[in-house]
Amino acid sequence: MSKKIAMIGAGSIVFCKTLMSDIMSTPALADSEFALMDRSEEKLRRMEAFGRRMIADNGLAGSVWATLDRREAIRDADFVVIMIQVGGVEMFAQDYHIPLKYGIDQCIGDSLGPGGIFRGLRTIPVLVETARDMEELAKPGAIMLQYANPMAANCLALGKASNVSFVGLCHGVQTTLDLISGYCGVPKEEITYTCGGINHMDWFLRLEHKGRDLYPTLREVFEKPEYYKNEKVRGEVFRHFGYFMTESTGHLSEYIPWFRKNRRALELYCDEPAFGGESGAYLNWCRLVADKYAVEDPLAYESTRTEKRSVEYCSYIMEAVATGKPSRFMGNVRNDGYIANLPQGCCVEVPTFADDAGLHPTVIGELPPQCAALCMSNVSVQTLAAEAALKGDPERVVQAVAMDPLSGAVCTLHEIREMCSEMLEAQRPLLPQFNGKSIAPKPTISIAPDCRPVDVPIDPALAIGKRFGTLVTQGEEK
Repeated sequence: MSKKIAMIGAGSIVFCKTLMSDIMSTPALADSEFALMDRSEEKLRRMEAFGRRMIADNGLAGSVWATLDRREAIRDADFVVIMIQVGGVEMFAQDYHIPLKYGIDQCIGDSLGPGGIFRGLRTIPVLVETARDMEELAKPGAIMLQYANPMAANCLALGKASNVSFVGLCHGVQTTLDLISGYCGVPKEEITYTCGGINHMDWFLRLEHKGRDLYPTLREVFEKPEYYKNEKVRGEVFRHFGYFMTESTGHLSEYIPWFRKNRRALELYCDEPAFGGESGAYLNWCRLVADKYAVEDPLAYESTRTEKRSVEYCSYIMEAVATGKPSRFMGNVRNDGYIANLPQGCCVEVPTFADDAGLHPTVIGELPPQCAALCMSNVSVQTLAAEAALKGDPERVVQAVAMDPLSGAVCTLHEIREMCSEMLEAQRPLLPQFNGKSIAPKPTISIAPDCRPVDVPIDPALAIGKRFGTLVTQGEEK
């Protein structure tokens, strides 16, 4: 059952190490061939050495090798795992600092908002190129397991540009189940649930413990200050929209217009440290890891022992494909009718099964209308961002950011255009689809103090006159 697994972006300390350990801990995959690829040779060689130590220390029959050539890694691969961050910490800093100049405060900045949109502009062309490499070089039926953010925009673009079998993977549902288990006092493995929505905005449509609805307990607990304090934004959305969501306060606060739009809102709802809402939390964490990596090899202190698998879906999907034993997980896929009241072709996150015949998303039907409406506020942005990335259209960039709920709550259209122009110029080296293209300036509103509105003539066939400043049309006069 030996499989070739291409790991693209293998310099990722957290994801690559965790996923390799999970796969090596799976008996059906223990003899796999790992082809590691990254653009940073230093990080790549460190991960290659660690992977080989894992193979040796656990007495496995598999192999690990590394290359700077993505096509070579993908050649004859059964699975292609994507963990890339195009532009690294340097471009991520631009995603955060430039919007902050315009009053847009981001905690995570990798999925929506100006930060997420520009990360998508950098990432989508690389994903499309990788999919084309798979079409040409990978084994027939090879599956892309896609972990890169912005998840929904990336997968939406893949669904438009390629027929490669792919699924986007996140751990929001698994980690939220940990929270629900703790809040409700029931074992996680005994919770029965159905989720549906979009990545980072997936809703628990059914939530039960041995046939008992857990929602009354969860609602009661969330009104206790010591519980509510941990997840203020998620708690507020739960209160007002009626369903619990799979994303933490730090993430969710960026996807909706109510919690980061001014200092008062930030201090009230996003006052917890780190991913509880702190400004620049994810960038700060990434910098900490990058600085540590520059001084020493963090992998030198990591255990090579493969033991219990993590909550990541990757190894379970591969195991299901290799053995034919079905596995159920939450997958980000193209919406081919799986959620009826979200647009066809957008990216949705739905229960999905994997087996030796591939990937099988399931139909949810319709989301509750208020949940669908909130998802749509993000889907519109994701769709425009994906089009901007695929077509290299500068106006689509501005329109995507303009439709972003947080950006629209903070900035005028003129400010958004200026901000997008500044971000595009700062990141131009990593945005080749925009070569020779810029965001055109538009006039700024300017009205002289003595300016008066133009007196527009009224069609006499429709208007009889004006009374008290209100137009009276035929049939209305008494």
